[in-house]
Amino acid sequence: MTIEEDASPPIIFLIDYNEENATRVKIDAPEECTPYLDTESVSWVDVQGLGNENILRRLGQVFDLHPLVLEDVVNVPQRPKVEEYEDQLLIIARMVCLKDDERGFVSEQVSFILGKHYLLTVQEEPDYDSFGPVRERIRGNKGTIRKHGADYLAYALLDALMDGFFPVLEAYGEALEDLEDEVVAKPTRQSLEKIHQIKRELLALRRAIWPQRDAINVLIRDSSDLVGDEVRVYLRDCYDHAVQILDMVETYREVASSLMDVYVSSVGNRMNEVMKLLTIISTIFIPLTFIVGVYGMNFNTEKSPFNMPELNWYWGYPACLLSMALIAGSLVYYFYRRGWFENFSGIKE
Repeated sequence: MTIEEDASPPIIFLIDYNEENATRVKIDAPEECTPYLDTESVSWVDVQGLGNENILRRLGQVFDLHPLVLEDVVNVPQRPKVEEYEDQLLIIARMVCLKDDERGFVSEQVSFILGKHYLLTVQEEPDYDSFGPVRERIRGNKGTIRKHGADYLAYALLDALMDGFFPVLEAYGEALEDLEDEVVAKPTRQSLEKIHQIKRELLALRRAIWPQRDAINVLIRDSSDLVGDEVRVYLRDCYDHAVQILDMVETYREVASSLMDVYVSSVGNRMNEVMKLLTIISTIFIPLTFIVGVYGMNFNTEKSPFNMPELNWYWGYPACLLSMALIAGSLVYYFYRRGWFENFSGIKE
């Protein structure tokens, strides 16, 4: 068993309920769970954190976990999967939650060990959790959750876990919309970095949901006695959510890829506008530079009457400036009539 050094110490809560009553207690020692496991009521033991090897081994003894089950629970991350053992069903899933600043998401492994009358869940971190609505339903006896067994509880938690993907995807949808406006209006180096960051995070979401969809499908089609036929019907809805999430992830990935093309096009258009402006300026000054160059040759007018006689004209200098102004004005008017000054908005920004 390998425990990561920065893993949070485990916090254990137990919720024991039936149709009439529900009890929630904090467990200090794993052995305190033993009396609840032999009752007909449903016992949900929620372990939050993996930072104590001794407690985890004692949990393994209390729940009679196979060594391979304990290894899959502790050695994170594992690929989402479903494995059947004697009198137990192991379900590995990924749970995602938005960070507190709503920039990015946190992904952690959640392990489900389903027994006949109990469900053991093990989470990596105690700080992020999608199971709050299920706890509230049990506490307030809302819906039909307290009328069903541990398999329905497992479904309800899986469904809550899947629902946790939607706020994350909604945040990415809004981020992509804002980024699209930014890329079109004023693309920068930071825009390119944001696109790459979103593409990496969407890829991580895809890697989490793809095998999770397959694991739910295994639960639906598996013949394990621990999952009733009624619960399999509910799991179909959970499977539909997984397919919907995967479709949204793929759509957002395509949008992020297209934003890369938009970024390249926007940068190219801005560069074309800059080159267009510089070309206009250069074209206007080419004849002016020619005139100035000619009159800067300083031929001696006393040696020959053909050596720039206009240098001796009374109105020579004003006539030269007027000619240059007329040439520049004519070129500006010509470019204006051609529509070359219609769009320099990107340059002005």
